Amino acid sequence: MQIQISTDKNVHGSEELIQRLEAELQSTLSRFSGHITRLEVHLSDEVSTGAASVDRRCVIEARPEGRPTVAVTHHAGSVDEACHGAIRKLESVLDTQSGRADHRKGGESIRHMTEDGPR
Repeated sequence: MQIQISTDKNVHGSEELIQRLEAELQSTLSRFSGHITRLEVHLSDEVSTGAASVDRRCVIEARPEGRPTVAVTHHAGSVDEACHGAIRKLESVLDTQSGRADHRKGGESIRHMTEDGPR
């Protein structure tokens, strides 16, 4: 799973921030790593005036194999909080998608059941 992190001119993408973010992405999304080819993380400050508001944004795009791109966005007061929220949202979306792909509505059909079990 390739991870690409980019920032706008108002967010300082320090090496420490990038390492923390990559570690959290890898640990949280490790169970999906075989199905995701690339993660793109975009960090930005929507209002660069320095006002203490919820203006930090983290957008994460996941590119699963054989499926459309999934993108989530989270706004928060700090870059760390925005990243953490976006990672949790992405985990939830990927969990829902993988659950839908693995489980079919209705399960085993009674028509294919015998007294000993499924045919």
